[in-house]
Amino acid sequence: MSKKENIEKEAIVNEQETIQSEENQDIEAEVVQDEPTAEELIQAEKDKFLRLFAEFENYKKRTTRERIELFKTAGQELMTSLLPIVDDLERALTHTEQDEENKVAQELREGVLLIYQKFYKTLETKGLSKVETNAGDTFDAEIHEAITQIPAPSEDLKGKIIDCVEKGYKLGDKVVRYPKVVIGQ
Repeated sequence: MSKKENIEKEAIVNEQETIQSEENQDIEAEVVQDEPTAEELIQAEKDKFLRLFAEFENYKKRTTRERIELFKTAGQELMTSLLPIVDDLERALTHTEQDEENKVAQELREGVLLIYQKFYKTLETKGLSKVETNAGDTFDAEIHEAITQIPAPSEDLKGKIIDCVEKGYKLGDKVVRYPKVVIGQ
């Protein structure tokens, strides 16, 4: 090999070494830039912690709300199954009123009335209440259930309740049975 070739080879090798050293410096700079600082790591962990804590607080609030709602309406199924008994007691009271001359009927009525009052008071203590519905009230589809429409006996009763066929009841704020009404058209 000639001197000229050796010089050219050395120049090429030096140039390659320079390129490699510049690339290594760039890579080291990138590595240094990619590694987060201690404060950045702490801030990221704080952020994760705060998010997790907020999620947990929301979970606690949601489950507490659901538990309270469950306790409020826990007896709903039982209450709705007892409502026909209340209706039967009311019908018994209505039918015993018709025969007031008979002493046995009066005593029967008093017994049924005592049972009805005690039973209904017990249901009231558990949160049951009547949905007040009277003839002449304005019909509201959110509160009442219309079972039929009849021609209104007078012009002022159009769109209003003519008769309440079955009473409605609420358990707390929730309606468990809508009052069934007849409305005038």
